[in-house]
This record gives sequence, structure tokens and C-alpha cells, in this order.
Amino acid sequence: MVPHLITALTGPINELEQRVLDSMPAIERWFRLEWMEHTPPFYSSVDVRNAGFKLAPVDTNLFPSGWNNLTPQMLPLAVQAAMAAIEKICPEARNLLVIPENGTPSSYYLANLAQLQRIFNMAGLNVRLGSIDPALKKTTTFELQSGESITLEPVIRGKRRLGLKDFDPCTILLNNDLSAGVPGILEEIYEQYLLPPLHAGWPTRRKSTHFKCYEEVSKRLGKLLGVDPWLIYPLFDRCENVNLSAAAGLDSLQGQIDAVLARVKRKYKEYGIKEKPFVVVKADYGTHELGFVTVRDAKDTQGLHDRIQALSAGRKTPLKSHDFLVQEGVQTQEHVHGAAAEPVVYMMDRYVVGGFYRVHAGRSVDESLHSPGAGYVPLAFEHSTQLPQPGIKPGASVPNRFYMYGVIGRLAMLAASYELEATDPDEQDFE
Repeated sequence: MVPHLITALTGPINELEQRVLDSMPAIERWFRLEWMEHTPPFYSSVDVRNAGFKLAPVDTNLFPSGWNNLTPQMLPLAVQAAMAAIEKICPEARNLLVIPENGTPSSYYLANLAQLQRIFNMAGLNVRLGSIDPALKKTTTFELQSGESITLEPVIRGKRRLGLKDFDPCTILLNNDLSAGVPGILEEIYEQYLLPPLHAGWPTRRKSTHFKCYEEVSKRLGKLLGVDPWLIYPLFDRCENVNLSAAAGLDSLQGQIDAVLARVKRKYKEYGIKEKPFVVVKADYGTHELGFVTVRDAKDTQGLHDRIQALSAGRKTPLKSHDFLVQEGVQTQEHVHGAAAEPVVYMMDRYVVGGFYRVHAGRSVDESLHSPGAGYVPLAFEHSTQLPQPGIKPGASVPNRFYMYGVIGRLAMLAASYELEATDPDEQDFE
């Protein structure tokens, strides 16, 4: 189910859109059969890039935080999906404990927590927010710009359960990606449902594993649609344990950049694409001080070197070695108010529940928009329909375009389910 959204359409990928619409019954059946075999992540969000000649996800988040950007009209979809997800996991659930990120929360993040609390409350749960941040010693109430207030309480760990004073949840929802590591307070919880599981956090998760799984499912969907899976899949490679302070480390990274760019150039030549190919270098897990670096030419890595030099200047300790992902860059042809934009698709259980545009006036179409200065433009909602409109010329119908974005979002969500199965420590122990 994809909302009917009102926004400007640019960069139509008409042939792919037509294939998706013509194959809609087959696509929906395919997803239905997949969900009989695989468990979707509890919730997720996917950054999608529409280059005009291809459409691909560039990031999948298993601890999404922008829930406050969904319009009020989208809430019924989120509530229905929350009901379905909870009913599947713990039908008798009464109490839900949400564990937020550590640190002093921003007003934006607090609004996200308030929205999550609202969604699950409307789904029939008592919802409270429990912090595992050691710095939060007592119950603290925050006032929001909307006039609402939310309360964070310090979590209490019993012998086998997690809860709050006078609050014993059957289900615990993490809105914390564990990038600082898995704290002991969350380990060995056997009597409660912990969602998403701990191995969905950055101590275990690797973007390269996710995109390897995405490559697999995109090939299968591409075969179903009769299209080259490259049209919905970004090429990538992984560079392990790169020491940015050593020449050998930079040479290794340069080699991977060259290899991925060469593969992209071959595809551009095959399709007669005149745009200049580029790659994006980013951390394979969590975040790294290097951030996102766009490299437009195999011979021109000066921007990468300059960034490393700037980070290294004046440091007493060298930059930490890290694993990096070298990913085919997918430019965006979407614009909102003249600024580069990308749609972000939000899902809960196996359902698309809404989305918004991430917009950045200070970034170009071939740069990451996920950076300070980004704005978020809610996608307007029209009540007349929530379904695609068959028979309408490709590129002319907003519901059709967003149905296609929803298909790509769900494909990335399916890849995440494959990824979580492959990295489940319990399954590996069993084997």
C-alpha cells in the first residue's frame, strides 16, 4: 500500500515504470511469497535515488528516526502496519518500551520519538521511553515546539528483564543503532522481544553485506520484470581495514575506486549514457570521520586526499583503520524548490507507510544529501486513492511513480531480511 502523493515529477524513467506497472500483480505475488519465507525488519527506511536512467537505493536504515516527517494523513497506514507487526510478534502485548539514542536529544529527534509513541499508542499499546544512557540519572521531561512534552526515564535492568519503575514491557523497541557498541544492559534478555535484534546494530551490520543481499534480490526481480537488474541496483565493492594514514591503504582504496568506476563506465557505454560516472566512498559500518566522499574520476582522487589531510592535520593519533564501501554513485534528478532532493521511503513490517523528500540546497545532484543543512519536505497526501493508476502514460502519474519507489523500498527491505538471517548469531550457532 503506497500513499497517493502530490509532488513534481522530474527525470522520468518511463520504460522501467511501465514494466513495473505492467507487472504489478506478479510483483505483489512475488513479495507475498517472499514474506512467507522471510521475516521483514520491524521497521526501516530507504533512501532512493532517481537518476532518470536508473532507480536504486543508496542506504537502508534499520533504526529509522525521521518519523516526525510523515504527514498526519499518513498516520493511519503506520498505525495499521504497527498493529500487524505487533500482532505477529506478541498478540497479547500491552506495554512497549522504546529505547532512544544516547546523548542530549535534539528537538528534531524528540519530535521523532513523540511520533513513534503516538503511532504505537494508537495501535493499542502503553508506550514509554526508557533511556540506557548512563548520563540520564532521573526522569526528565522535554517540551517540544509543538506544545507537546515527552518523558525519558532511566531503564532498570532486572535479572532477566528490562523495564522502568512500575512498567514491565513485553516488547522493547530499539530506536538506537548501537553505533557505540552493544551495552551489557541489553544483552541476555530472553523473556522479552527485542526489536530489531541486536545484530541489526552497527557492531555486527555491514553495508556491503546488505548490498550483496540486495544484488541477489534485484537480480530475481529483474528477471521477473525482464529488465537488467543494474537499472535498480548500485554496483559496489568493499575495501577492508584501510589505514588512511598509510600510502598502502590509500593505494588499496584507489584500486577499488578504479575497479568500480570501470564497471560503471562499461554500463554507461552499453546504455549510451553521456553523464560522467562517479563513486561514493563511505564507511562500511556505522560512521567514520571521512564521511561521504564523491570521486568523479579514477585519476582524480584529490578531493579524497584533501579530506584525509584535513582530518589528519594536528592530530595526536592517526585516523583509525576502517572498512569502506566504494559504491556506484546514483545522481538524483529529483528537485524540490530548485534544490537537489531524494525520496525516502518509510516502512513498517512489510508495508510502505509513507515518505518524504530529503532536500539540500547546498549539494549537487551527485553528492550525498544526508548531511548537515538538509531539509525535509513532507510529501503531500491526497485522500482520493492509495493505489497506482494503471493505463496512465508513464511519467504522468504521481501514484504510479511512488508505487515504483515503494517497490524499490520493499526490495531493499527484503534484502535487509536476508541480511539479518545471514548474520543471526543464534542461527549460526545452530548450524
